[in-house]
Amino acid sequence: MQTSSDRHEYPSHWEADVVLRDGGTARIRPITVDDAERLVSFYEQVSDESKYYRFFAPYPRLSAKDVHRFTHHDFVDRVGLAATVGGEFIATVRYDRINADGRPASLPADEAEVAFLVQDAHQGRGVASALLEHIAAVARERDIRRFAAEVLPANSKMIKVFTDAGYQQKRHFEDGVVRLEFDLEPTDRSLAVQRAREQRAEARSVQRLLAPGSVAVIGAGRTPGGVGRSVLDNLREAGFTGRLYAVNKALQEKELGGVPAHRSVRDIAEPVDLAVVAVPAPYVPEVVAECGEHGVQGLVVVSAGYAESGPAGRERQRALVRQARTYGMRIIGPNAFGVINTSPEVRLNASLAPEMPRPGRIGLFAQSGAIGIALLSRLHRRGGGVTGVTGVSTFVSSGNRADVSGNDVLQYWYDDPDTDVALMYLESIGNPRKFTRLARRTAAAKPLVVVQGARHAAAPQGHAVRATRLPHATVSALLRQAGVIRVDTITELVDAGLLLARQPLPAGPRVAILGNSESLGLLTFDACLAEGLRPLPPLDLTTAASAEDFHRALTKALADDRCDAVVVTAIPAVGETSAQDAALAEALRSASASAPAKPVLVVHVELGGLAEALSAAASTAPQAASTAPGASQAPRPAERPATTVSGPSEASPRLIPAYPAAERAVRALGEAVKYAQWRREVADPGKVPEYEDIDEKGAAEQIDELLSRGSGLTLAPEDACVLLGRYGIDVHRALPAPTPDEAAAAARTLGYPVALKTTAPHLRHRADLGGVRLDLTDEAQLRRAYTELTDLFGTPEVLRPVVQGMAPRGVDTVVRAVIDPAAGAVLSFGLAGAASELLGDTAHRLVPVTDRDASSLVRSIRTAPLLFGWRGSAPVDTLALEELMLRVSRLVDDHPEVVAVSLEPVVVAPRGLSVLGATVRLARAPVRDDLGPRTLPVV
Repeated sequence: MQTSSDRHEYPSHWEADVVLRDGGTARIRPITVDDAERLVSFYEQVSDESKYYRFFAPYPRLSAKDVHRFTHHDFVDRVGLAATVGGEFIATVRYDRINADGRPASLPADEAEVAFLVQDAHQGRGVASALLEHIAAVARERDIRRFAAEVLPANSKMIKVFTDAGYQQKRHFEDGVVRLEFDLEPTDRSLAVQRAREQRAEARSVQRLLAPGSVAVIGAGRTPGGVGRSVLDNLREAGFTGRLYAVNKALQEKELGGVPAHRSVRDIAEPVDLAVVAVPAPYVPEVVAECGEHGVQGLVVVSAGYAESGPAGRERQRALVRQARTYGMRIIGPNAFGVINTSPEVRLNASLAPEMPRPGRIGLFAQSGAIGIALLSRLHRRGGGVTGVTGVSTFVSSGNRADVSGNDVLQYWYDDPDTDVALMYLESIGNPRKFTRLARRTAAAKPLVVVQGARHAAAPQGHAVRATRLPHATVSALLRQAGVIRVDTITELVDAGLLLARQPLPAGPRVAILGNSESLGLLTFDACLAEGLRPLPPLDLTTAASAEDFHRALTKALADDRCDAVVVTAIPAVGETSAQDAALAEALRSASASAPAKPVLVVHVELGGLAEALSAAASTAPQAASTAPGASQAPRPAERPATTVSGPSEASPRLIPAYPAAERAVRALGEAVKYAQWRREVADPGKVPEYEDIDEKGAAEQIDELLSRGSGLTLAPEDACVLLGRYGIDVHRALPAPTPDEAAAAARTLGYPVALKTTAPHLRHRADLGGVRLDLTDEAQLRRAYTELTDLFGTPEVLRPVVQGMAPRGVDTVVRAVIDPAAGAVLSFGLAGAASELLGDTAHRLVPVTDRDASSLVRSIRTAPLLFGWRGSAPVDTLALEELMLRVSRLVDDHPEVVAVSLEPVVVAPRGLSVLGATVRLARAPVRDDLGPRTLPVV
């Protein structure tokens, strides 16, 4: 419990755990009066040079007055933050609010002087950069808009911290001192700098776990078969290239299974990079403390008994993460299956998988150990089902993912030169907003394939998940928008991964089909049509076709400019031998080499040897029995350009994936086609248009005035119309009609013809229930319609009828925007009516929406042909519809207080559109943690 320093309560929300440049972690928190001894101890460990740079003069020790000043803060005008590891300070930063003359001040002064001091042993770890992000966020919260810093010219490291931060700044040189001034308002550059640092730090933290120089297995027993002993044996048998230790406090032996044994990690003379913890949960805190004191960099906790076991276990899990972060360690787990790295320089199998997977170019992440086993097994085996075309680069099974999550692993894979394709099995997404951002960036460089478990149920008990109001279909649509290849089963996950790992991306949807079975060719043709591909008529080579016939046909098909990919179908001949299998495989391999830019897939039926032969046909491919240390794949460039649509690097062998069913092959190809199209489009994502008639300032003032009445406010129709009008969205005027006479008066005001409709919640937007009367051309028709509605549905007090002028006829649509607490702002579009709602025919995009997004949104729904002249009807004004969606997107993006907008119906006519109904909801702006300083999730 921290003690408040001065006027204000201790701001606990400023506490944060951060990942530093080298992958270690530190805790950032406010400095309080309780920190006097820590501050003095910290200062004693700072070099004389660093002290000179901080105070511009020799300053060997802090006086009692200094200590008081640096530990007593009011958390408004004077704030100090410390970065700590193991509870001790490693760096400090403070600001003091000043006036125009540089003297101490209070509000309304909006400038502050800022100064840092970093312990020499921790310089170069990015501590100052992380502290700057956090002290800047604190200052903005306290209405400070600008920082000033005075730095000696020789202190180049600190000058670089400020200049590299990305803020708009001014620099002056005066009296031998460099004075830097910079605004604290985040800029595109400062946000880009922050996210680049985040990526490097989080990637490095995962790399330390996947490529350790030494591993200690804590809890390895004498008897083979236990969890700890199994991990130890798996590490040894995989040929781990680093130092390996067994640790168990019950051991008397100096060696266990040929591995040096110790009773405590403290007894190991050399550094330990990674500890695998396999002891019962009650003993884990003691183990973590020993690891932290010994300088262990990271933990893989396979022990169970945490959040998956209930509330007590959840609290035990929180304590575990807090304890590990105190020592600067990151955790995979608890309840983890383990990690694998097949690189010949590492050969790490710190998992419960009894066999090391083949080296390859696929990265695997699974939250479930059971699913992880299934994925490794499917990729490993060569016969039956999908053949083993490639292997694994790295594998992470995160268990309860209390600390390291899929987001961290994505950061690592993004620039990992050994991973071409990323496959992920996710049962929950802890931070959807960040995952979507990272997925979009990763997918622009390499394919990312995801299957989601627990789609129709709650997340597993061990997972901390942010609440979301979005249905699974919406989340899936948003992931696809980010370039994620979304599949439904782990079979489809592997199918797509194998194709993407060893074949180029198709340039389009045109598919050539050839083979020795007419029936199998027709099945493949039908499957292509079902997947939205454009197949050419199948070429039947007949069952008498030889390997040479296949070679000739495939070469010709690949040379045809009318096709972008080829599916080869093959059935065995009676009495076919393995030699013939190998001949056919080599024929296909050599033919495919003639057109390296086009993917080739094989559909085989009970071909015992062809699948293995296809994989073995390339001399550099991992062989079925090749699991010895040193097996590797050819290298590839560090990163593929984001704008280049291509498959594996040219240095990789051309391996042809084989599938046991046409549907599976074509489904994988269909996903590759859609992903390739996304890659082409993401190179030109479009722009968010500027509209001169938008009154952003007026809207902000109106929102502030409305929220002064209270939060969680659904606007009255008049207020909603005014607010929308400020963004160029005109709502068709509707007048209340509580009596027949007032209905007639409203019609005279608006002019005939008019519509009479109810606005009661149970009848609103339900024209199918008969609560609307259209094209009323005179008062007699209006009064007759009024009587009909009240006779059918109830009194005017219940129906809340309104009169509205008739809009031009067109297609009724719905445009909505909502701010989800987990995913962020989402724009949705669909046709109005029960049929679309029943079929779930709605498309979604993340806000802000670009002009390209709006165009694709209109065309994404299955009923889109109704907008473009289906069956002879007149096409409607989709450009006006796209502009409307762009304006709604701007509204919710500019004003996060607008938490929901619903425009229903929007009648889109051949020329123009009419918004006939609008609902707007306001609330205090939710906290955007993705725009704040870097921080690990709170446990």
